[in-house]
Amino acid sequence: MNDRAALDLLVSRGPLTRTQIGELTGLSKPTASQVLARLEAAGLVRSTGNVTGRPGPSARLYGIDPTAAHVAALTVDRQGVTAAVADLTGQVLGQERAGTGDVARDAPQRTARLVARAFDGALASAGLAREQVHGAVIGTPGALDPRTGRLRYAPHLPDWHSRALTEELAEVLGTPVTIENDVNLAAVAEQYEGAAQGVGDFVLVWVDEGVGAAIVLDGRLLRGATGGAGEIGYMPLPGAPLSRGGDRGAARPDGGGFQRLVGAPSVLALAREHGDPRVRTVAGALARDEVRAEVARRLATGIAAVVAVVDPRLVVLCGEVARAGGEALRALVEEEFTGLALPRPALRLSEVGGPPILIGALRTALAQARDAVFPTG
Repeated sequence: MNDRAALDLLVSRGPLTRTQIGELTGLSKPTASQVLARLEAAGLVRSTGNVTGRPGPSARLYGIDPTAAHVAALTVDRQGVTAAVADLTGQVLGQERAGTGDVARDAPQRTARLVARAFDGALASAGLAREQVHGAVIGTPGALDPRTGRLRYAPHLPDWHSRALTEELAEVLGTPVTIENDVNLAAVAEQYEGAAQGVGDFVLVWVDEGVGAAIVLDGRLLRGATGGAGEIGYMPLPGAPLSRGGDRGAARPDGGGFQRLVGAPSVLALAREHGDPRVRTVAGALARDEVRAEVARRLATGIAAVVAVVDPRLVVLCGEVARAGGEALRALVEEEFTGLALPRPALRLSEVGGPPILIGALRTALAQARDAVFPTG
């Protein structure tokens, strides 16, 4: 337990001296020295230099040995797969993008080959071999049904519906694989370094080409019986066609329900209805006051339905539509909340300074790797 406490401190605080570790953990100096000696011998901690500029003898600094483990994070979309490889401190060492056109459509095990192409490219960029990776987390639209092992709620990824998808990918990559919903991973990123830091009850609303939500209660992701908690794109709302026929019925590009009202394609269509037939970007569409106001009204209506059921402390807006609309859209959505929902959560834009799904996948992979390589007593 002392070893793990020291390791967790070094992960969160960075390099520390023996005295600092003792003070922060409550360990005596001799015990702190024993802990550091054990961790150095295990290859988990190494000296990173000395503290200078203080009176008296310089104190040695200790930090996590970044080479103790490596992880991979991957994200999947219609156009391909992005992979990143990082060391145990979270430093990204290599990254690669593989497009769907890089693997022939009729190739055997096409999905596995595409993932392997991105994975191996990131490894080559990092100068690592497959056997140096302790695990990989892959973020995809939809979610794995825990009862069947199949990916659900992602009809636009037809090559990803194998019943043994996780096992197939683990075999091809040569490392344990976890498949996680992409919006859930965006919520993980917000918890670690974004708008939801220190918040145990929040909803992340992803508004992009697709629409979804991640629901976090008491600090834990809510998944549901089939992994489909948060699939609010299917949510029936006035003014939108219903999405019928299960996953197959949702295969239409614009979906149904809430997604049909606020997804990126619908925002573009709304701008054209308001007399701008040449608009090509979501940002261009939301630059029109009347379009921004209508999208805010629709967003507020859908979010209010979620808030009435979940009662979160915070709602985080994420994805292309939220990013393009910015503070002007956020303020309008907040204004539209008046009278729609009894609970009034705080409403914030995403504050993650990079691709949130990839960052969330990396954070999840690092947590898994640290649990595997750090002693737990």
